[in-house]
Amino acid sequence: MPKETVKRITTIGGQALIEGVMMRGPKKTSMAVRLPDGSIDLSVLSTPSLREKYAFWKLPLLRGIATFIDSLRVGFSALGASAEKSGLEDDEEPSKFDRWMQEKFGDKIMNVIMAAGTVLGVVLAILLFFFLPTLVFNGIELLAGSGIEGWRSVVEGVMRILIFVAYILFCAHMPYIRRVFEYHGAEHKTIFCYESQEELTVENVRRHSRFHPRCGTSFMVIMLLLGIIIGFFIPFTNPLLRTVVKLLCIPIVVGIGYELIRICGRYDNWLTRIIAAPGLWMQRITTQEPDDSMIEVAIAAMKDVIPENGEDIVGGCGCAK
Repeated sequence: MPKETVKRITTIGGQALIEGVMMRGPKKTSMAVRLPDGSIDLSVLSTPSLREKYAFWKLPLLRGIATFIDSLRVGFSALGASAEKSGLEDDEEPSKFDRWMQEKFGDKIMNVIMAAGTVLGVVLAILLFFFLPTLVFNGIELLAGSGIEGWRSVVEGVMRILIFVAYILFCAHMPYIRRVFEYHGAEHKTIFCYESQEELTVENVRRHSRFHPRCGTSFMVIMLLLGIIIGFFIPFTNPLLRTVVKLLCIPIVVGIGYELIRICGRYDNWLTRIIAAPGLWMQRITTQEPDDSMIEVAIAAMKDVIPENGEDIVGGCGCAK
């Protein structure tokens, strides 16, 4: 089965949207995009995983960190590839800034833009999810007294979750992001269909659920919840110092979160259903019902990563094998 559904790709090029999905199988990662002319284009993203290159990355906890790093690497490559396919040209006259960027960076302009966007995104995430909650709690503590110190990790964790949910809800109201979520739903339905060993047709895929226990959304929610637990063991109250320690703890949270998602995908009992419940609830926002054309793209990506010998047909979901 595909090991991981990494990212949905929506690139704006002029008036056209390049939309598609990416499936990561045991042998390769395939990106299928719907081109402006209506055809489906398939690309293989050749990025060997860390677990394939180094055996120690297959160990429990470490494999989660390796998968997270691989997801970022492959996702970055996919965004670059989708930008190239979009053409990124329109009929408008380029601005002075556009011309300066082109003269300064030439063919590397897209890499520069994506790198700058990545850096800004990381900085914003650190400020919103790590620094701001600590700063706000310190302000509350000044007003309420030191007696609430024992609630610091819980309050900070709840604030992070609220920020995350608010951000997702805000994005969900953007028309092109909603289409991203619809492609996300197409991915999950297609993976469920394949895991049920049914023929990959639009009719069969459409019947399946769009909620998957090993989705990246569930992984993010579990990381936020684990952050609350780990926060109890961080003694610092200074916003900057506490933020640094939390950042250093991210590999631990990623490793544990991956193992929990992996367990939820392999076993179905009351405990795994409790663990998976918050993530499945969030998927009501991050996945939407797709149309048939989106399902066709997801099927194309899926078929391209299925090994010929069918070695990956086992139970479970495709987001973390």
